[in-house]
Amino acid sequence: MKNIFGKRTAMLSITAVMLGTFACKDSFLDVPVTGQLTEETLGTAKGIEGLLIGAYAPLNGRAAGWYSGSSNWLWGSIVGGDANKGSNAGDQAVATPVQRFEVEPENGPVGDKWRGMFEGVARSNGAIRVASVSKDISDADKKRILGEARFLRGHYYFELRKIFNKVPFVDETVDYAAGADKVTNEAEIWPKIEADFKFAYDNLPEKQAAAGRANKWAAGAYLAKTYLYQKKYADARTLFTTVIDQGQTTNGKKYGLLEKYSDVFNAESDNSQESVFAIQAAANTGSADNANPDFVLNFPYNGGPAGCCGFFQPSFEMANSFRTAGGLPLLDGSYNLPANQVKTDQGLQSKDAFVPDAGTLDPRIDHSIGRRGIPYLDWGPHPGQDWIRDQSFGGPHAPKKFIYYKAQEGKLTDGSSWTKGYTAMNYNVIRFADVLLMAAEAEIEVGSLAKAQEYVNLVRKRSANPAGFVKKTDGTDAANYTISEYASAWPDKAFATKAVRFERKLELSGEGHRFFDLVRWGVAATEINAYLVFESGKLANTFGGARFTPNKNEYMPIPQRQIDLQGADILKQNTGYTQ
Repeated sequence: MKNIFGKRTAMLSITAVMLGTFACKDSFLDVPVTGQLTEETLGTAKGIEGLLIGAYAPLNGRAAGWYSGSSNWLWGSIVGGDANKGSNAGDQAVATPVQRFEVEPENGPVGDKWRGMFEGVARSNGAIRVASVSKDISDADKKRILGEARFLRGHYYFELRKIFNKVPFVDETVDYAAGADKVTNEAEIWPKIEADFKFAYDNLPEKQAAAGRANKWAAGAYLAKTYLYQKKYADARTLFTTVIDQGQTTNGKKYGLLEKYSDVFNAESDNSQESVFAIQAAANTGSADNANPDFVLNFPYNGGPAGCCGFFQPSFEMANSFRTAGGLPLLDGSYNLPANQVKTDQGLQSKDAFVPDAGTLDPRIDHSIGRRGIPYLDWGPHPGQDWIRDQSFGGPHAPKKFIYYKAQEGKLTDGSSWTKGYTAMNYNVIRFADVLLMAAEAEIEVGSLAKAQEYVNLVRKRSANPAGFVKKTDGTDAANYTISEYASAWPDKAFATKAVRFERKLELSGEGHRFFDLVRWGVAATEINAYLVFESGKLANTFGGARFTPNKNEYMPIPQRQIDLQGADILKQNTGYTQ
């Protein structure tokens, strides 16, 4: 069994205790309160490790609910056009204005994400604060613990920065008694995030005792990603090269791609050579909280795995993006033209005949999107509308990544809660294919188109492995899969940029990256408004009239609850939203 660190361990819950003064003598304040957790109590080796475990816990949404985890299925994939909310209009209606870019500061999911990530910040700061002054741990352990805690704090702030833009940076030196509630969100925090990952990179070991812990190379990949987001391309390229050439997993495996694309999303392949940093999950530990709650809504609606809930339905536009010509993607955008659109069963009842798409497709489509008539892992052919809650609202597709196999039910799923959708499947915050494609971006920006093409071709070569294609029961390919590497040298930077960006769209679809990519590339308004127009032609009631507003919708609003608590003079609302 796995858990937060790859083995079974109980979570440590830290409870704050309020102290009331009801004695006449000041000396009463010197008496420890029964059950209070002090820095002296937690400053033992076991106490500090417990604090560190607690700092890992908010990674997957345990702290604040379905929308607060680091997979960003709402904030990166739905908002980015990989998928739509799905289900029906009434269930989790709070997510609908998010996908329509009509979100307001009072929106519940927005507040959940803010609280979840700041819970991680607070726990990381607690571990740093206590470990820094502890006399009960060796210098080597202190170095490692501080490296892990600062890595985690860097992650939580990276999430906050890319979603909310300007956020207050509170470190371990500032608590509420020292004015944490007075820290404004006016300063740029990228330098602080960079410093945390640099410290982690310089201080963490290459190998750790448990697979789920961050190591030197995870920190290096995240630091290079931080450089990329700041457009420090030369720095990013140098560090990505080092990570690619020398990096290894915490459990000592040289970084590399798994042989088959489908294995990336199989719990039995967790903590593989492709896993740079993953959120750990375990089933049947005595608590469903140790499983992965981040995707619990995102299963076919009825009769299939988990039996609930029909959210996170891949979009029409995303399905069309897998169309190929000569084995290559349609970089000119023609995949959305009528002749190139992937056939679906939109408008058909499940009893009606359906003609499958006969055109050439990238094989990753059927590992990423549940399509009618195509084998859905080992659950049999996807039945179409029988697994769709409201096709007129969510479309005909079902999510397929992060779905467990029927043979794994009860073994790698936890049925002790309200759904079997709590799984033992990890979520890779960064995986090696992502590193290769980020490195390709950096190579283009420094003028090395050939190296960028080499990295992209490594990713495409894996996808072209016929052993990894979805097969029918007779052993033949489930669709007309045709994919090839780029054989001719890329002619110029413009073509190379299109190729790398589209490869990220295909390879990482549904993994929470798309929206943030579009924003940092400066093309969000153009790409998303085109997506909304196209998708509204298929789902008018869902997307009709929706529009992305430039210089506003690149970021979510600062939650109004936080502004009310701290004051509008401390937290400034993002541009375009009502204060």
